[in-house]
Amino acid sequence: MIKKGIGRQIVLHYFFVVFLALLLVEVIFMIVIRAYYYDTIYKHVESRIQSVSEFAPKFKEPGQSLQSYLLNTFSLGDTELQLLDEKGNVIDNSTNFAAETSVQTSDVTQALAGDTGSWIGKQPGTGQQVMAVSKKLDNIVGDQVYIVRYTTSLEKVNDKLFTITLFSVGIMVAVLVIVFVVSTGLANSIVRPINNIRDVSAQMAQGRFDARIKGDYRFELGELASTLNYMAQEIARTNQIKDDFISSISHELRTPLTSIKGWSETLNSGGYDPEETKIGMQIISKETDRLIGLVEEILDFSKLEQDAMKLVMGTVDLRELLQEIMLNVWAKAEMKQIKLQLDSEEEAYLVHGDGNRLKQVFLNIADNAIKFSHESSIIFLSLQKIGDNIEVSVQDTGIGISAENLARVRERFFQVDHQNGGTGLGLAISQQFVERHQGQMLIKSELGAGTTITVSLPALQAEQPVEPPQLTEG
Repeated sequence: MIKKGIGRQIVLHYFFVVFLALLLVEVIFMIVIRAYYYDTIYKHVESRIQSVSEFAPKFKEPGQSLQSYLLNTFSLGDTELQLLDEKGNVIDNSTNFAAETSVQTSDVTQALAGDTGSWIGKQPGTGQQVMAVSKKLDNIVGDQVYIVRYTTSLEKVNDKLFTITLFSVGIMVAVLVIVFVVSTGLANSIVRPINNIRDVSAQMAQGRFDARIKGDYRFELGELASTLNYMAQEIARTNQIKDDFISSISHELRTPLTSIKGWSETLNSGGYDPEETKIGMQIISKETDRLIGLVEEILDFSKLEQDAMKLVMGTVDLRELLQEIMLNVWAKAEMKQIKLQLDSEEEAYLVHGDGNRLKQVFLNIADNAIKFSHESSIIFLSLQKIGDNIEVSVQDTGIGISAENLARVRERFFQVDHQNGGTGLGLAISQQFVERHQGQMLIKSELGAGTTITVSLPALQAEQPVEPPQLTEG
């Protein structure tokens, strides 16, 4: 017995469909065979009646009656020949059995109407199924009306049909057995991979992301297995990135907290001159700002993931924004003797967007450029209008990014160099902010040759009114 499940459903559906098809074929076959046998008998008898009807008007045998001559000459084996009058009364027959007094079956009625009539039914007295074929003889001498009626038993034919039926039913049963065996094998070939996929998926659900679905499955099952394996691989990779992020962010948080705690305890103990106290307070303030930046970056990412980030939209001049960013990162660039150079026309580059979020995007890009650039190098910032867009490019000649890391650099928590710190969320957040402004961010890089990041934003058209800042759902 096949247990409940998709295997049983497959077997039952195949079995049911084939059974209905075979049953339909069986019924049609038996109807056709029965019609063939019955029609053969009818045509044989009908041809004999035709001979009788052609012969009777020409009968001229002195000393012998037409009735006797017809009964003796045109009889058929295993068939009773009857001569009836116009009222259906039996005048004579070819057998020794007592004749019926009157025959009122439909074949007689049809014969009286001028057709060759036929009737199939049970013979009174014997109960046998018979076929009767009747025809009226025309142009008989003496104007006597005769109806020639042949009655033949169908028992032998029915026995033959019954044998054929049994044989065809046997074939039907054999086919159903074969279908059952084949469909069971087919169901098992489908269910086994599904059970394997289910078992491995259960292991994945329990956190075993190293489990893999093994087997060369074809078609949709193969695609499903590949998808689940890829999902497990991606989850394992994401978990590893998450673990690396937790490790990195723990270090990033611990370092400023250690400085703040150390200087707080030092200042609290007293005995320091004002200059030393001022240095300590500056360090505490700097590390506090660093902590705030880390927390805000994580909060921004969380809001973007939950689609809860709101943008304060307004008119933004990207040239002024880049100049402001250059002032913000100037001190950090000066520490590595890096020069920042802005290349743009002396005009306004207006876009419709959130100034603070766009500043966050370009500040992150510029900060990364400084972080991964060599000392005494130059970072080029450029602005240009191309069609209906404004492109902002930040190009450095730093360490660059390998092709392998370039494909993943915008993934959340991913860091090219863990030693430089950070959360690995900067570019992921920047990418989403650019997309929220209907823009695009393109990164080109070559390991050891530097990186160029280009942000393309829709330019504010001349016919567009300058709108005051307004909140929009992120």
